[in-house]
Amino acid sequence: MEQKKRPARPVTEAVDFHGVDGSGRRQGAMVERLRESNRAFSEKTARRGERVAGSHAWKRQTWTLPREEARQKALEFLRKYPRAAYWSEVESWRVVGDDIIEFTMRRLPTAD
Repeated sequence: MEQKKRPARPVTEAVDFHGVDGSGRRQGAMVERLRESNRAFSEKTARRGERVAGSHAWKRQTWTLPREEARQKALEFLRKYPRAAYWSEVESWRVVGDDIIEFTMRRLPTAD
């Protein structure tokens, strides 16, 4: 069976943002409730973010060393903070100059 599309309803009333009597009292109370609700939500999410960021933040260390020393430092870091426990890894690296490597290692603060 074929369904008929309903025509869009025409807007018959203008929205009054100034309350019933034009004073703005009704709107003012509604706006204040919305502001308070938004404020409470913002504070709640900020507190949650602080808890999460504080307990799960990555610990990062950056070095700039000649290539062989950089390789040894990375291996030393991974022996000290094993990947299985700390999720350790080379986050980024780049060649800075003549065989000089700048690299950043990251890990979790504790082994969970």
